[in-house]
Formats: sequence, structure tokens, C-alpha cells
Amino acid sequence: MKSTQWTPFQPVSASITRGGLPVGALNGVRSRRLVAVCLDLILVSILSLVLWTGLLVLTFGLSLLLLPPLFPFVAFFYNGLSVSGPRMATFGMRAADLEMRLEGSGGRVPFINAAVHAVLFYVSWMFPPVFLLSLVTADKRCLHDILSGVIFVRRI
Repeated sequence: MKSTQWTPFQPVSASITRGGLPVGALNGVRSRRLVAVCLDLILVSILSLVLWTGLLVLTFGLSLLLLPPLFPFVAFFYNGLSVSGPRMATFGMRAADLEMRLEGSGGRVPFINAAVHAVLFYVSWMFPPVFLLSLVTADKRCLHDILSGVIFVRRI
């Protein structure tokens, strides 16, 4: 018996390609991801600065030595909480019309996968040639996407 239940990841009217992705789900993903990363870096920097200033004032300067590694913590929770939320995207991803999904099932990304993806993304900045992998993979995924088990698609 054929299932007629519709899911957002597999629309009934669109033809389905490899891995259950609708046609056009990967169009323009690389360029949109660059825009999303720039917007998210600006937002995380602003959040970090506001939190850093607030903690500096609240502790009368006593926490000055503990606050420099604040950016990675803010980025970790920003990515983890926003991607695992109901919209499945950070603010930059939403502005670029992207969402992050689990690779195999196309379902919502759990917090731990989203947070690990963020950590691996920032570690990848130490080895920039790793980003070139997205040029040779069919589904336009970088190494940190593959290791965390996620895929970026256009919002459908």
C-alpha cells in the first residue's frame, strides 16, 4: 500500500531526485551559504559584544580575564538553539532562504548535531582548503556537513 502522507521534505507535486530531495532543493546553495555565514558572523559578533559588555559591567571588571573566549560559546549555542528550533535555520540562513536538515531522513536536526556542526565549521576555518570539498560533492556539502550528518537545502 502506497503512503499518501505529505511531508515538507517530499512534496507530492514535485518530482523527487536522489536521496528524496525535490528538484531544485540544492540550486544556489553555495552562494546562499556564503551570505548566511556573513550575516551570522555579524550577528554572533554583536551578541558576543553585548554579552561581554554586560558581564563586564555586572562584575565591575572582575571577569575581564574570563571573557575573551566568549565568541565560541555564543556561536555554539546560537547555532545549536536556532537550527534545532522549529524554523531549522539561523537568522542568516533564513535571510538566505536556507534550512538545515538531517542527511538521511530529512528531519529536524537535533541540538547536538547542530552544535557539533558549528564547532566543526569554526575548526574548518583553520584549514581553508577543506571548504573546496563542496565543489566536488554532488550534494554541495562541506566536510563539516558530512561529519555532522546534515545537509543544507533551499527552504521549500
